[in-house]
Amino acid sequence: MTDARPLPQNQARFETLPPVSPAQLHERRERVFLILAGLFLGTLAMLNILGVSRFIKIGDWPEYGVVFAVAVGVLPYPVTFLCTDFISELYGRRRANLVVWVGLGLNIWVVFFLWLGGVLPGFEPMDPVTGQVLPDDAGNLPAFFQVRALAFGAVTASMLAYMAAQFCDVYLFHFWKRLTKGKHLWLRNNGSTLASQLVDTTAVIYITYYIGGLGGVIRDDSPVAGQLVVLIATGYAFKFVVAVLDTIPFYIGVHYLSRYLRIDPYLEHAADVEEATGASS
Repeated sequence: MTDARPLPQNQARFETLPPVSPAQLHERRERVFLILAGLFLGTLAMLNILGVSRFIKIGDWPEYGVVFAVAVGVLPYPVTFLCTDFISELYGRRRANLVVWVGLGLNIWVVFFLWLGGVLPGFEPMDPVTGQVLPDDAGNLPAFFQVRALAFGAVTASMLAYMAAQFCDVYLFHFWKRLTKGKHLWLRNNGSTLASQLVDTTAVIYITYYIGGLGGVIRDDSPVAGQLVVLIATGYAFKFVVAVLDTIPFYIGVHYLSRYLRIDPYLEHAADVEEATGASS
């Protein structure tokens, strides 16, 4: 964490607050960071398991070959960007990037146990020739293997999209922060999130389609490209609305957390500028 002592011109923001010992302040900052990182990582694991296991129908116009749908895994996803924005604002770019890397490791951890759970012997009927689990009379695999197949596709797609989108989010957040000299909180919150979620939505839909994870949504009687564009537009529209709405809790959260943690976002901006200037020289 960067030094969080307030700048002289903003000293008054903290002088009116009750005194806090260095140990108490450190505990506060680590506790809040743990909550934000835990919410980010827990949401990430949940959305990768849910993934494309179900699509929520928003609208359906079969006469035009158009269906508006949002994958259930999309529902909690905007929370991850809100968490990284909080961490970026309060703790700096390095910690935000650290959480993103830990999230990648978590994805790999989830995939490992999905793989391990499928290769270990169980009680399901097996094909003696192929060694594969046999479907039931209705042609369905056991629940675990259905979830496993969908999660494999969702995690593969999300891992690639996630890395591109989250690093894009952190980079753009600090780009706007440097450009505006630490002002216009709404701009760096929305400017980073909206751009990075467009990257994420486009990548997830295309990658999931090409690995066969959209079979229940794509129609055979309509051009695939148009349907993919509609899915991307629908998913992004949902994320766009949520991203705009989360500006309010972001402003409120930064206001109260910066006082509670005695972190001055302007000082974070100064440290980021100094780091960027030093790196470029």
